[in-house]
Amino acid sequence: MSAAEKSTCTDIQPVLQVAHSGALHWDDQCDVLVIGWGAAGACAALEARAQGADVLVADRFQGGGASAKSGGVVYAGGGTRQQRAAGFEDTPEAMFAYLRHETQGVVADATLQRFCQDSAGNLAWLENHGVPYAHSMPPGGKTSYPPDGCFLYYSGNEMVPSHRGALAPAPRGHRTVGKGQCGAVLFAHLKSACLRNGVRAQLQAAARRLVVDSRGRVLGAELWCLPAGSKQAQLHATWAARAERLQNLAPRYSETLRKRLRQLERDHARPRLVRARGGVVLSTGGFIFNRELIAQHAPKYRRNFKVGATGCDGSGLRLGLAAGGVADRLARVSAWRFINPPLCWPKGIVVNALGRRFVNEEVYGATLGEPLCEEQGGKAWLVLDARLRQQAIRQALFAGYWWFQRLPALALMLWRVRKGQSIEQLAYATGMRSDELRSALGAYNAAARGDAADPFGKSAESRQVLAKGPFYACDISVGNPLFPMGALTLGGLKVDESNGAVLDAQGLAIAGLYAAGRTAIGIPSHLYVSGLSLADCVFSGRRAGQAVAAALTPVVIETCEQPT
Repeated sequence: MSAAEKSTCTDIQPVLQVAHSGALHWDDQCDVLVIGWGAAGACAALEARAQGADVLVADRFQGGGASAKSGGVVYAGGGTRQQRAAGFEDTPEAMFAYLRHETQGVVADATLQRFCQDSAGNLAWLENHGVPYAHSMPPGGKTSYPPDGCFLYYSGNEMVPSHRGALAPAPRGHRTVGKGQCGAVLFAHLKSACLRNGVRAQLQAAARRLVVDSRGRVLGAELWCLPAGSKQAQLHATWAARAERLQNLAPRYSETLRKRLRQLERDHARPRLVRARGGVVLSTGGFIFNRELIAQHAPKYRRNFKVGATGCDGSGLRLGLAAGGVADRLARVSAWRFINPPLCWPKGIVVNALGRRFVNEEVYGATLGEPLCEEQGGKAWLVLDARLRQQAIRQALFAGYWWFQRLPALALMLWRVRKGQSIEQLAYATGMRSDELRSALGAYNAAARGDAADPFGKSAESRQVLAKGPFYACDISVGNPLFPMGALTLGGLKVDESNGAVLDAQGLAIAGLYAAGRTAIGIPSHLYVSGLSLADCVFSGRRAGQAVAAALTPVVIETCEQPT
């Protein structure tokens, strides 16, 4: 590992410990300091500001982070205005029953119930801050991302019989209204709301260490800031924007730009001490861009395509650990292998390197991606027959999918496909065992004909007899460059689920330190469902903002400028 790559782990320094707050000269003061200005940071800042606190939000770049690069989908239910307009009745109880199966106890039932009870209100809170949502649904309802003009959809496993439970399913993926990937639209509204309500922003300011007193209370942070308006700051902004824009097309070049950014920060940034009277909120995202942390905690995912932004380098996690916090579930990574769209693809079968089927193909992409990466060594094939392949090609060409859905699907079926006139020939072409592949296909076809139950519980509408040769095997493995498999980290700092306070090794809250979003353990920290991360950013961000503002004395709050 090069020195530049190692710097992502060494830029965070041990805490600066002082006897008390008066022992330092502070360059700036505020009631609440939020480190990281993505969706979670913006929600924390807005909530703290609504309580009358003087809020400063600091970001290493220009704000937005992974939230701005996302699809802008918020997982919401329990009876949102959009669900009702689309003709669906949903309840917090139905939402809880479904999510309890997906989250597998990653948070307490009481916390998950509160998340579900607050869900419709949190979406309305976003709307009150200017974020638009609508109720139009895509044909079929289920897709990896809905087309333009469609803003409500089934974004997880709600329609899969083995996951949806006894209560009626409802679409809960609420895509922010806009064109294309709408995360930037969502953050633009949150950013405007922050500035409109009096939140102060310190941009191009990387937090390198927290300041604590002799009792361990967090007093503030040391920010390393580029001179505003300087040539270096302008160059930093240009390179950072270019790295984000080209990550999908030229990841190696983007990494070169990130190394330049780190060098620019080391050479030209200057320290600035900020006192936070109520406390500090860490909201810098995950750590998918930190190679050392991935190699240490989740080495199976080193080959995956990184989903996130440059700031997802674990800086908030490492700041919290340096202050005495503890982390959990750092090995948990969400890896997506979507085989919908094309809509008919799940009617094929997914098999491992031996030819053995191992999953229900109609499940959500992360639900398929986990066993593929964790149990199958990242190697798998999607097997189609001639009739299903032709159906899939027609859908990819003419069904109006996004380019990032259409082009990889066509490439997979036309250029990186293995072919065999018989099952035995296909097994030979792929290196699979013919007896395993024939057995898997035989059991599946029996279920598709209605002669037996599907071994993995696939619903009847997602089954189709695969009997018309030639047969095709599409390589859906992690390492296929034509079909990138994205991943993001799910673990983070352990927090008090009632208020977001960071916990130490004894399970006690660290005074003055809170965490929100992907920096903390939250609702999506077991397994991802589209929209659940942004929904948790709102839930945990507002929770932390309320708690840190409540920690202020009434005298301090009364002196703060009230939001307009």
